[in-house]
Formats: sequence, structure tokens, C-alpha cells
Amino acid sequence: MDAMNGTKKHGGRPPFRKAYSFALITLALFLLSWAAQFITQMIEVSNTAEEHGQAFTWSEFIPQFLSATFENWQSEFLQLVWQAAGLSFLYYWGSSQSREGDDRLEAKVDALLRERGIDVDAIDSEVVDRLSAARS
Repeated sequence: MDAMNGTKKHGGRPPFRKAYSFALITLALFLLSWAAQFITQMIEVSNTAEEHGQAFTWSEFIPQFLSATFENWQSEFLQLVWQAAGLSFLYYWGSSQSREGDDRLEAKVDALLRERGIDVDAIDSEVVDRLSAARS
């Protein structure tokens, strides 16, 4: 039992449901929305068939459902790819959060530390050591 957060650790790792909670929730939401699409589209196709005096058939419904599903996925994935690629490009290209902004901020902090007589190189070494220890 981990005293910090009350969870059991398995070989130093958190339990599966905690380690993958975001993915599990996303999967559950995906499956719920896909089931809702299936049901509503089935009702719509059934009503349309009834209006035309025809019987509902799975052989006509399944291709329509898959077509609508792939259209939705294509739209969503294109949007997601643009957001990821576009934001990373804009972030790199000159956003106020880009690396150049970080360098400028770090230079200001270093200047303030030197002004107060604090050894900046010693702090940098300490930070590198902490990061190395945390990664191993």
C-alpha cells in the first residue's frame, strides 16, 4: 500500500485502472457514443423504410452505418491531426510559449540570481543531477 495516495503498487507501478484511467474513460465514452449512433441511425433507417412501405434489412443498414461511422472518424481525425500538427508548428514558429521565450525567461532569472550573488552554475548542476536521478 502506498502511503502517499492510498493505492497498492504492483512492482512499483500503479494498478492498471489507475495507470490507464484516461484511456479507459475515453474508450467508454467512444463506445457509448458509437452505440448511440448505432441506435439512432437504426431508428432513422427503420422509419425511412417504413415510410416507403419496405421492411428494415440489416444488409442495407450495416453499410450505411459503417459509411456514416467512417465519415465521422475521417472528420475527427483530420481535425485532430490539424490541431496537433498546426499547434506544434505555431508553437515552434514564434508563439510566446516557444523555446525562444523560455531562453529569454531563463536569461532573466539567471541575471536576477547573479545580481543577488547566487551561483547559477551550481544551481544548473543541481537541477541536472536531480533530473538524472529521477529518470533512473
